[in-house]
Amino acid sequence: MALSYLHYDVFTGEPLLGNQLAVFTDARGLDTAAMQRLAREMNFSESTFILPAELSGTDIRMRIFTPMNEMPMAGHPTIGSTFALVHAGVIRPGSSRFVFGLNIGPVPVDLEWKGDALSFAWMTQSTPTFGPVVGDRTAVAAALGLQAADLADELPVQEVSCGVPYLFVPLRDRATVDRAVIDTAAFRRFMSAAGLDLAIFLFSVEPKNTTETAYSRMFAPEFGIIEDPATGSASGPLGCYLVRHGVVTGDAAQRMISLQGVAMGRSSRIHIQVDGSRDNISRVRVGGESVLVGRGEMLV
Repeated sequence: MALSYLHYDVFTGEPLLGNQLAVFTDARGLDTAAMQRLAREMNFSESTFILPAELSGTDIRMRIFTPMNEMPMAGHPTIGSTFALVHAGVIRPGSSRFVFGLNIGPVPVDLEWKGDALSFAWMTQSTPTFGPVVGDRTAVAAALGLQAADLADELPVQEVSCGVPYLFVPLRDRATVDRAVIDTAAFRRFMSAAGLDLAIFLFSVEPKNTTETAYSRMFAPEFGIIEDPATGSASGPLGCYLVRHGVVTGDAAQRMISLQGVAMGRSSRIHIQVDGSRDNISRVRVGGESVLVGRGEMLV
């Protein structure tokens, strides 16, 4: 059985940067176990499998897998698959919106065009859920090979979700973000002691004299992802965190950028828009570009 796929780099306009994605454009006939095995074989952060729509109000059904797990939703797979479906002729040039059926339900994507070429895609995410604040900052730091003093004093370590929960850890500057090293054993001990089972998202908003709002990294060893170059499902919650805690105010909430993947040599720029107030966030969008860098067939 020959299965065609497209290979995209997502959240970048330049090939060989951003986050890699394999899009299997016709996954009919594959069961869950086969999709998981294919995602493990590709060994990207995530792979997507396109199926006919199952729900009214959606245009397509899509399933998303890391090398170890199926995901309820994810950002770079949704943005990258949008570009892939334009390339495959499923999305017609000039269309303003396309709705994916994901495991969490319908997820709309708004499209921007330059002529017949898709130039940018915006994924709408769920409004945020703010979880508990973690008080043991020393244990958090130890799981990352850091000291408690490396954390930003004025901001909490907190769980936030816009569909997938992450633990957000604010650090004092970019150099500290780059120094972090995931200690898997310490990470598991910390998560067990805290009663959590989350991916961990590190960021700094210092220095503030840059075009990016935050400089970030993401570790998810339990999902088979040691480090992720660009995490769209964490970027919406990041924007909400920054608005909720007063780091970003006013019109700046419409033009946030998270710079991720630099430490991996895969620089990614994730655009974030948050509507509403710090106490009543009404809409969350994450957007970016994608570049086709390869295509092929898996013979299974």
